[in-house]
Amino acid sequence: MICLDNVTISRAGKTVLDQVSFAVRPGELCAVVGPNGAGKSTLLLALAGLLAGTPRRDPRQVAWLEQGARAAWGMTVAEVAALGRLPHGGRNADAVARALQAAGIASLASARVDRLSGGEARRAMLARVLATEAKVLLLDEPTADLDPAASEALMALLRRQAAAGVAVVVVLHAVELAMRHASRVAVMRDGAIVADGAPAEVLAAAAAAFGMRVGCDTAPRLLP
Repeated sequence: MICLDNVTISRAGKTVLDQVSFAVRPGELCAVVGPNGAGKSTLLLALAGLLAGTPRRDPRQVAWLEQGARAAWGMTVAEVAALGRLPHGGRNADAVARALQAAGIASLASARVDRLSGGEARRAMLARVLATEAKVLLLDEPTADLDPAASEALMALLRRQAAAGVAVVVVLHAVELAMRHASRVAVMRDGAIVADGAPAEVLAAAAAAFGMRVGCDTAPRLLP
């Protein structure tokens, strides 16, 4: 389990996390949703131990994928994935191969990552995280700019990781994607967690956070 206990974070004189307590357990896929500026990315940074005043984490056990992560030069997909082994002291070919397979891009191992489609490049960065074989995965907006099919595939991949006993926390802007795939949803607003539970239990709170409402003509969904 990884947790925060009553954490407050301020930046430039503004409180961005306000007395937040949060925990995630092995086997959970927890989606964190909320409007821009709610504190979602800061929560993830705090969980990763990357902010002053937060517990330091072992990078072999806690892996973090930042928002908009991409390779800065023409590395191969396999080389990008192998970066995930750096906390362990070096490359492990078997771990890299498992990560590429899990991310569905084993056939692209020798391809240059800067020549891939957006969805393929995002999977390469995810493979880097998976190659750590960490017990906790923290991912900030991994579906941003992906088309619906690629987003669904990526979330299915994260579900499989959780089913294998990994604790997964993913920040999502697409609430309906969170409702379909997560086992648990935490709703943030103004630096606080205002609801946390099973997707169906927090749907109304998620809608309110975005200034939307819930429609139930067929199945619960968000309406403008």
